[in-house]
Amino acid sequence: MHKSRSAALSVARSAALRRARAAALIGLAVAASAGCSGGDDDGRKGEAAKIGARPPGAHSWTGEPCDLLAGTAPAEGFTLGSTTESASPDARADIGENGARPRYRQTGCLADLKARDGTFWKLSTTASVYEEPGAARHAYRVKEDLDRAHGRGPGKVHDAAYALPADDGGRPGRTLLLWNGDLVLTVSAYAPHGSTEREVRKDLERIVGNAARRTEDGLRDHDAPSPAP
Repeated sequence: MHKSRSAALSVARSAALRRARAAALIGLAVAASAGCSGGDDDGRKGEAAKIGARPPGAHSWTGEPCDLLAGTAPAEGFTLGSTTESASPDARADIGENGARPRYRQTGCLADLKARDGTFWKLSTTASVYEEPGAARHAYRVKEDLDRAHGRGPGKVHDAAYALPADDGGRPGRTLLLWNGDLVLTVSAYAPHGSTEREVRKDLERIVGNAARRTEDGLRDHDAPSPAP
């Protein structure tokens, strides 16, 4: 009788250990899944707006910057409406370090977005492609320092990108600035009038993040050698 009771207890303990191990494995799997989830480019998952750092690249100017945003939804529940391009092929001069005047060319897109509830949002991109990566890095750092000095943030996305709140005549918005190789990219999105920053923040993050990824990738010259970081 004593042996039977001991055997039963042993079986019960073994079953409890198996359940504990199974629960632990499930917990690890859930944690790993949560840690790895980043969403797709359409902003269909919660963290889609997070921009991961990419290796520095060489980029090319385009006269059709709005085409880089076409073909895919700006974010889940949004459609791309009318667009206006601002693309000058002329090289411009910028004040760099030690009086140098590095040259760059700029291209951009202003677009209307329509949400599933029929409201209209705004999206704009401005891409400056420099002749030298060092000049692009300097321009990005100068803008970052100015935003910090004026108390506008910035909120770091990674070492070469930051975001900050924006406003357009009372419309809450979000702006992302990104530097990659010879490119400095600015992307801004604005919600409709009457919106509050809190209720539209996630959609703004998704729209801005997706537009930044598509623009950077669309301008990247994949056949060119990457510049030094």
